[in-house]
Amino acid sequence: MLAKKTSKNQVTLPREIARQFPEIDYFDVVVKESSIVLTPVKLSPVTSSVKGIRDKMEKLGITGEDVKDAIRWARRKKE
Repeated sequence: MLAKKTSKNQVTLPREIARQFPEIDYFDVVVKESSIVLTPVKLSPVTSSVKGIRDKMEKLGITGEDVKDAIRWARRKKE
């Protein structure tokens, strides 16, 4: 199937392809070995993402102090 890039650098997915992803509005786009790869992405509300992150941190035993230490380390002046 062909898809044409417009003058505004936009590409429309062919109907047959788009139908296979009825609930997907966003795709992650990367270049791999000179090919464009689209990966479907399902966005979730920020609140659920934050809760998921906090749950995972708790499961891994990462504390707020650990995060502060990591930020300090990342922002340190490099010699």
